[in-house]
Amino acid sequence: MKKSPNTISNNKTTALTAAVTRVMPPFIAVAAILLFWNWLSGSGAMPSYMMPSPASVCRAFANDWKILWENAATTLGEAGIGLALGIAASFVISVLMDAWKPLYNALYPIVIVSQTVPSIAIAPLLTLWLGFGTTPKIVLIVITTFFPITVGLLDGFKAADPDALRLMKSMGAGPVKRFIHIKLPYSLGYFFSGLKISVAYSIVGAVISEWLGGSSGLGVFMTRLRKSFAYDRMFSLIIFISLISLLLMLAVIILKWLIMPWERRNRSASTKG
Repeated sequence: MKKSPNTISNNKTTALTAAVTRVMPPFIAVAAILLFWNWLSGSGAMPSYMMPSPASVCRAFANDWKILWENAATTLGEAGIGLALGIAASFVISVLMDAWKPLYNALYPIVIVSQTVPSIAIAPLLTLWLGFGTTPKIVLIVITTFFPITVGLLDGFKAADPDALRLMKSMGAGPVKRFIHIKLPYSLGYFFSGLKISVAYSIVGAVISEWLGGSSGLGVFMTRLRKSFAYDRMFSLIIFISLISLLLMLAVIILKWLIMPWERRNRSASTKG
């Protein structure tokens, strides 16, 4: 049945209203924070060199743009290698834990406890054990990104439809086929939820590891700014790190949208319904 122009127009208006409703609250919150920040900077409650105004932070951001990207190349390289290794380790460990219950019972408590230790406390130990090169930085990123992906995959494997698993088993499908056709697709949504957290953690882990030494990277640059009391440049660096993390999380959302077309179809069907 063909929709009338009025129906199409009403649908567009409803979609626009929904989009505005979603965007406005965070926009108002950010605007309020910026106004309070600007007032705090100019009120004299704190020295201006300790609490620079948003305008001075923007100027510092523009002046340091080239330096920020030069250091970001090092940090992104370390984060990329650590994240890739973390994903690989998470997948292997979670598959083994799902396949063998005794291993799950033995390792799951260790995985949970490992996340109670702050990264900033592990970093000096890794430097003592592995030196001041790239290796301790990558190991710290692997440790930081391992937990969200592993827990996400294990939850996804458990969420697989038991009736579908029993049906495939009754049809003669082995554990590998049941895993590939049932458990793995069910776990993708959980995997991307964990990955979205881990990409942000990878940047944070790289910056923390760079505090302890190195010749380049956003963490090294942050240490130099802190020692020179350049707080406007420090604020601009923090904002830059946040923007990188947000862009990486957006990339994960786009990747999920491309890899999971059935979720798009389900969402579209539910919207139409």
